[in-house]
Amino acid sequence: MLPSFRYVRPRTVAEAVKALAAEGARAHAGGTDLLGCLRDGVFDAKSVVSLSGLADLKGISATKDGGLRIGALTTLAEVARHAGIAKGWPALAQGAAAAASPQLRNQGTLGGNLCQRPRCWYFRGDFDCARKGGEICYAVEGENTYHAVFGGSGCYIVHPSDTASPLVALRATVKVVGPKGVRTLPVEKLFVLPEVDHTRETVLAPGEVLTEVLLPPPLEGGKGHYRKVRSRGAWDFALGGVALALSVKDGKVASAGVVLSGVAPTPWRVPEVEKLLVGKALDAKLAAEAAELAVKGAEPMSGNDYKVPLVKGAVEEALLALA
Repeated sequence: MLPSFRYVRPRTVAEAVKALAAEGARAHAGGTDLLGCLRDGVFDAKSVVSLSGLADLKGISATKDGGLRIGALTTLAEVARHAGIAKGWPALAQGAAAAASPQLRNQGTLGGNLCQRPRCWYFRGDFDCARKGGEICYAVEGENTYHAVFGGSGCYIVHPSDTASPLVALRATVKVVGPKGVRTLPVEKLFVLPEVDHTRETVLAPGEVLTEVLLPPPLEGGKGHYRKVRSRGAWDFALGGVALALSVKDGKVASAGVVLSGVAPTPWRVPEVEKLLVGKALDAKLAAEAAELAVKGAEPMSGNDYKVPLVKGAVEEALLALA
């Protein structure tokens, strides 16, 4: 049952910023995550601020430099079926298409997908865990089948978004509007590791609204792929996966973005693999080397050691798909 809250429907981004700066305010975009959290008592809300009436936060349009602007309220379904994204930034289109179910993709937004709360059953359940401000991450000694093998540091959630990893691989940026003005930051810098603050997933401050995602121009000789491994073929979160954004010139990799999904509290970029790929021809031997390097430093727990070979296989398959 939903708790009682005040419902606010701003007409402008400025009104939304003001409303969200109030104590206990929560942003409502598609609502596919927010309403479930409120109903299950994961957190409460004194007010729910609907962003659905803000036309400035919707739509996909070209930018002057040849990139794309995607409004934060653009649905995942719209991103997945956009011909321009599929051609110029295929990893993002594939990631959006792999998220959730058709019904949720038609309702859920790109901004909401980036900012959703973790799916850890201790966080979502009746536990005073570290992410809720407690002292214990119950996954360490508990059931940790789906938890992180990289970057845990006192909280072992995995980031649930299927669009975040492709956007990091593509070096995309986000525009944020708040009480202190407008700022633009790389998508990679949007997320917060537990070692910095284990109670937050993003750097968004009270009153700040993620208004748009900005894609750079398509890579010259660009190739992209998103490989997601999950328990079921539909409506499931990643057990592990990888987003690739490569530029290939004269048969060799000129630049590379390689970001793992489903294995860390944030999209997990692997710069060592990116460096390995650059300057080389993409073949089976290189794919195998990259896969091995991608899992270097993994720290699995009692129930999730399967993620190491799973990710190795996903990286190798994804690279071979682009070879």
